[in-house]
Amino acid sequence: MRTRLLPLLIVLMAAVLLALGVPLAVSTASAEQQKVVVDRIDDTAFFAAVAQFVTPSSSTVLDERQETLSSELTSYHKVYGIRVGVFYRSDAPMAHAPGDWFLPDEGEVRDAFDEALLSRRSDDPEQVWPWQRERLVVASPVIRDGDVVAVVVTDSPTGQLRSRILESWLVIAAGLVAAMLVAVGAALRLTGWVLRPVRILDATTHDIATGRLKSRVAVAGGPPELRRLARSFNEMADNVEDVLEQQRAFVADASHQLRNPLAALLLRMELLGLTVPEAHEEIASVQAEGKRLAQVLDDLLDLALAEHAEADLRLTDIGALTAERVAAWSPTADAKGVRLTGDCPPTTAWVDPIALSSALDAVIDNAVKFTPADETVTVTVAPNGETSTIAVADRGPGLTDEELTRVGDRFWRSGRHQNIKGSGLGLSISRALLAAGGGSITYDHHAPHGLRVTVRVPRSGPGARTDDYGFTDR
Repeated sequence: MRTRLLPLLIVLMAAVLLALGVPLAVSTASAEQQKVVVDRIDDTAFFAAVAQFVTPSSSTVLDERQETLSSELTSYHKVYGIRVGVFYRSDAPMAHAPGDWFLPDEGEVRDAFDEALLSRRSDDPEQVWPWQRERLVVASPVIRDGDVVAVVVTDSPTGQLRSRILESWLVIAAGLVAAMLVAVGAALRLTGWVLRPVRILDATTHDIATGRLKSRVAVAGGPPELRRLARSFNEMADNVEDVLEQQRAFVADASHQLRNPLAALLLRMELLGLTVPEAHEEIASVQAEGKRLAQVLDDLLDLALAEHAEADLRLTDIGALTAERVAAWSPTADAKGVRLTGDCPPTTAWVDPIALSSALDAVIDNAVKFTPADETVTVTVAPNGETSTIAVADRGPGLTDEELTRVGDRFWRSGRHQNIKGSGLGLSISRALLAAGGGSITYDHHAPHGLRVTVRVPRSGPGARTDDYGFTDR
C-alpha cells in the first residue's frame, strides 16, 4: 500500500512545487530584464537630452556639442560594449559608436527607430531567455520644439543578462530540489505513521486467521481513526475468542460427561452378552458402535484440548523427532505390507515437540491407512527459507481437487473411504496443534497418484516473529 500511496504524494508535491517554481522563474527573468531595460531607457534619455542641442550647422559651439555627444557615445561603448547611435530622420548619423555601426534597413533596430519617430519610446523588448535573444534594443526620440528630429538607439548584448537569469533559475531549482527532498522525507514519515497501524492490523489478522487467537493490535501511534479501529478490532477479537472458548469448553465438557455413561453402557452390554449367549452377534454389533462412539468422543475431547492448549515452543531437531515417529509407525506399516521410509536430516525449528509428534502421528497414520500393500509412504524433512517442512507422501488413491478443498474439515471424510475406520477428526486435530505454534499443514496431489501432506513450522523463535510483525500477545 505504501508503494502506491507514496508515489501519489510525491507526484502531487512535485506538481505543487512546479506550479510555484515556474511562475517564480518567469517573474525572476522578467524582473532581471526590466532592470536592464530601465537602465537603457535612462541612458537613451540622457543622450537624447544632449542631442537635442545639436543642430546641423557649422557653428563652433554646435560643433563642440556634437563632439561632446560623440565622445560620450564612444566612452559609453568602450565601457559597456553597447552599440549606441543618434540618427536623424533621414537615417544619417548625428553621432554613433562604434564608427562602423549604421542604422540597418530592417530588423529589430529599424523597428525600434521607426517606433521612436512617432514621438514615443519604443515598445518593451520581448523577454530574453537564457537560450535565446542575444541583443536588446531600446530607442528614444530626440525632440526639439515639439518635433522629432532624431532618435537615440542602443543595441545591448544580453550575455550578462542571460547569465544572471540562469543563475537565478539555478537558485530556484536548488530551492525546489531541497523542498522536494524535505517533502519526500515528510511523505515517508507521514505514510509510515499512517500505514504502520495498518501493517500491524494486517499481521495480527493473519495470525488470528492461522490460529493464534491471543494476538492483539498494539493501540499506539497513527491517526485517531486507525487507533479507534485497532481498539474495535481488539474488542472483536476478544469477543470471538470468548465465543470460541465457550464452544470449546462445551465440546470438552460434553465429551467428558458422555464418556462415563457410555463406558458404563458398554460394560453392561458386555455383561448382557455373557448372560444372553443367543444374542451375541447383536450385542457385539452394539458394542462396536459404542466403541466407535467412544472414539469419537475421545477425538472431540482431544480437538477441544488442542484448540485450547498453549504451545510450549522449543528449539527442536525436527529431523530426529520425525525419524522417531517414522520408526514408531514402521511396525504398523510392515504389518499392512506398506513400505515406510524417511529422509530426516538434522533440521532445527521452533515447535512444541509433543504437539508436532501428535500431528505427525495423525498424518502418518492417515497415509499408511489409505496406502495399498506393496506401495511406499515417504517422509522428507528439509529447511525451506524461514520455515522447515515435513512432507508425507503416499501412493494411495489420493483426492480430487474438490476434496482437497475440504480435507482437514471436522468430521469430513471422502465418500470413497467411508468404510475405513476413523472419525474424520485426526487432521483437524493436527491443524489445531500446529496452528498453536505458528505452523501450518497443506495438502496436494502426489503424481501419478496419492496425497502429499506438507507440515510447515517456523525456524525463528517467537521473539523474532513478534518483532517482524509488530503484534502483541497477551
